[in-house]
Amino acid sequence: MRTVAETGSTNADVAELARSGASEGLWLRAERQTSGKGRQGRAWDSPAGNLYLSTLVRTRPGEPSPATLALVAAVALEEAVALFGVQPMLKWPNDLLVDGAKLSGILLERVDDAVIIGFGVNLSHHPVDLDRPATSIAAHAPAPEPQVFAETLAEIFARWLSRWRDGVAPVRERWLAKAHPAGTALTARLSDGSAIDGLFEGLDSHGALILRLADSTTRVIHAGDVFLL
Repeated sequence: MRTVAETGSTNADVAELARSGASEGLWLRAERQTSGKGRQGRAWDSPAGNLYLSTLVRTRPGEPSPATLALVAAVALEEAVALFGVQPMLKWPNDLLVDGAKLSGILLERVDDAVIIGFGVNLSHHPVDLDRPATSIAAHAPAPEPQVFAETLAEIFARWLSRWRDGVAPVRERWLAKAHPAGTALTARLSDGSAIDGLFEGLDSHGALILRLADSTTRVIHAGDVFLL
């Protein structure tokens, strides 16, 4: 694992390395980011003491859909966080919540045959001026050192990635076991600005969200922001 004191974005750096032929298994951690981002281009606050970490996976013919790597990243991160004394809940598409507050973010980006996976985890600090509540491991348990947490996550991720290559079913099963239960009321806000209310019905085989609507039909959501009601 490579660690740098500061960079713009670990995802951007790993994407550039992927274009240059970097092998799967590369991990890059930054102590600080100056241009960190979350989903849909949102800025990600990046003070020292938290985790900013990216890796790349080279996709191969016959593997599960690359989109389901989001499930791999989420279950690996959930397991790592739990080892440090905090029990998070997964929320689609890839958030970890503690008592309803956001603990982390995961960002996947595609570069040719590579998928760049970025992890941002509030270990020691969390923002207080967001439009939704946030939290950190330090708010619930002793905060781990970022390097220790990064090495733990990398080991767990490798194990789940190997399972995923044999089939997505066990990864999906683990995700569902650690997520809000079936029947949970959710609102999905789509990229066109519309919102859909429904009950959590599970995930399809590609990791998309299934909502049961008021008329008992189901709607599959492939992208959007989800909020617990």
